[in-house]
Amino acid sequence: MEMKVIVFQLNDEEYCIPVNEVRSIEKLQHITRVPRTAPYVKGVINLRGVVTPIIDLRTRFQLGQMSYNENTRIIIVAIGDMEVGLVVDAANDVIDIDSTTVEPPPEVVGGIESDYLKGVIKIDRRLLILLNLPRVLEMSEVKE
Repeated sequence: MEMKVIVFQLNDEEYCIPVNEVRSIEKLQHITRVPRTAPYVKGVINLRGVVTPIIDLRTRFQLGQMSYNENTRIIIVAIGDMEVGLVVDAANDVIDIDSTTVEPPPEVVGGIESDYLKGVIKIDRRLLILLNLPRVLEMSEVKE
């Protein structure tokens, strides 16, 4: 079965999330800090009148800091009725993958524990890491 995924970059690894979980991809904009939130919650943005929490995936996965630049993107994802922005190094492309080619994730990939991952996909010479978004966004960890 085919599924469309958005491919994005963190460090030198390529990750992907299903297109049906993505609302939009935005250029970086001013993020307003929110006190007493987890370190990976960068704050909120006002996106077309909607206050949207922003999570830095590098911080979430403990991949170290990197300065934001012109390639930095915020991928707006929706889980249930909640929208969250994910800061990524770059959003690379949208591709179709065969969902039968998704392999179970190894214990750790690029320093990220396997419970945040749905699997890995090998395409040509690329290795795409499919994120388990509901697990990445566990809001019990984000909300007070």
